[in-house]
Amino acid sequence: MANITVKYFSDCLMRHTTFEMFLPNDPRADQLWGQQDDPCRKRPMKTLFLLHGYTGSAGNYVPEYLSERYNFAVIAPNGENGFWLDGISTGHKYCTLLGEEMLNYVRRTFGLAKSAEDTCILGMSMGGFGALHTGLAYPDHFGRIGAMSSALIVHEVAEMKPGTDNNVANYEYYRECFGDPQRVLESDNNPETLVDKLRTQNKKIPEIYMCCGTEDFLLERNRAFHQFLESRDVPHQYHESGGNHDIQFWNEYTEKIVRWMFA
Repeated sequence: MANITVKYFSDCLMRHTTFEMFLPNDPRADQLWGQQDDPCRKRPMKTLFLLHGYTGSAGNYVPEYLSERYNFAVIAPNGENGFWLDGISTGHKYCTLLGEEMLNYVRRTFGLAKSAEDTCILGMSMGGFGALHTGLAYPDHFGRIGAMSSALIVHEVAEMKPGTDNNVANYEYYRECFGDPQRVLESDNNPETLVDKLRTQNKKIPEIYMCCGTEDFLLERNRAFHQFLESRDVPHQYHESGGNHDIQFWNEYTEKIVRWMFA
């Protein structure tokens, strides 16, 4: 497994940024998945964009053994705490960074992620929200979306008032990420709005796999988005099982989602 740190100048962030790239390009001869007759090894390498959560960073959670097993590259960007959205101030375009700039950089430089069929996006918590939002914002670039314990908090943000917080961050933080809270529900920063736009335009919606633990504090928000998708007749998978907002739950479902994406 090759691990490369790539540094380049980002017009979206108005500064240099980095992403971690993991390439299963050195299969071991003593392991089954490394044999020439493995069907995953016979096809072109696919690509997974892997999004970290709030307070996370690029590459702090990478399923290397799954990358090797199913022959896909992992691109792990640095989204800082920007909620993977285009913020209101200069240099905070994290959605455009993912869906256009970095994806095109990876295509141009490494010859990966050439089509939506070969490109998936996965995240947990803030990254789960980012995976849903980015995949819906760029349905021609991402064929499948995996969203674990997603921070689907747009309705909570819409209720926030200046000077308040929610014990995670303050009003000013959410306003920077989501824009004016009073207008967020009808904005493109709301995944529900993106779904409705795609349906109105009769565009293909990427395949979606959602999951959340039954002890997770974000459970009701994930159930609500699942119900929203059902109300719009959007095909998707939604799974709940015992678990909290932690790495144990994400390890369990990362394997299931990756198998669904790449097997």
